[in-house]
Amino acid sequence: MARAAGLGSIAGLAMLVTASCNLNATFALAQNHAVPATPNPAPPSRLNNDFVLTGQQVQGGWMRGLAPLGTLSLSLGGKPVEVEPDGAFFVAFDRDSGPAAELLARRGDLPPLRKMLAIAPRSWQLEQVNAPYRPGGMADAEFAAKRAIELAQIGAARAQSTDATGWRQAFTWPLRGAIRGRFGAQRIYQGKPGSYHGGLDIAGAEGTPFMAPADGVVVLAASAPFTLEGNLLIIDHGSGLSSAFLHASRLGVRAGERVRQGQVIGWVGRTGRASGPHLHWALKWRDAKLDPLLFVP
Repeated sequence: MARAAGLGSIAGLAMLVTASCNLNATFALAQNHAVPATPNPAPPSRLNNDFVLTGQQVQGGWMRGLAPLGTLSLSLGGKPVEVEPDGAFFVAFDRDSGPAAELLARRGDLPPLRKMLAIAPRSWQLEQVNAPYRPGGMADAEFAAKRAIELAQIGAARAQSTDATGWRQAFTWPLRGAIRGRFGAQRIYQGKPGSYHGGLDIAGAEGTPFMAPADGVVVLAASAPFTLEGNLLIIDHGSGLSSAFLHASRLGVRAGERVRQGQVIGWVGRTGRASGPHLHWALKWRDAKLDPLLFVP
């Protein structure tokens, strides 16, 4: 829902902690053609005795970081976080994240280092509907059986761990177009919340190519349209971060294939449950749903 810019030097990261919004100004825009992949940064110097962080410390946001010198293990809210040999790591915050989360670095015989992260709340687009809430159920047994298989495939794909390093990059737009649906938007049915929109809808004509926003490995490329998602593509960017692209008219890559930032990976369509041609782009870090708008210029 992070790739080209990477972590850079310690000094550069320290400046980004206080001016992370400036990072967006350097992001490369993905037009409707391939762009050169952004190289991964050189490993930073390991001289820091505290966390070095940059990113969007808000609900649906993310942070790249450098762990303190000597860190042997890292956790966020009590759950382990992968730390690269150079100390780099990635964490993110769900759309409904609470107001705070604790980073904990364990350093062997040294005292552990703790850092409380204040997660800023956001105002989501809400639509009040004067009608009773009717959750979408399984239409029949055949649909329910097929959907269970699809969900199992999605779960298995999300569970895969690859050596992709796209999470280090500043992400680029997979498609340039009007935003038709924002992440986090939700309908309220006579006071009862419905499910919220878990991605970003970008308008595009049928057959328009869309690109990989960052390097990664394809962990799912639907061989046949899924009932809701249509032609579905999921790319793992490493460190628990993944992108999903829904409703494609066709896909241009296969499961197991490595993709580079800016590479054409599919074409816009309206397969699955879609009212018109568009690209639905969703980002997740583990189980946390993230706002794609916070990853791109």
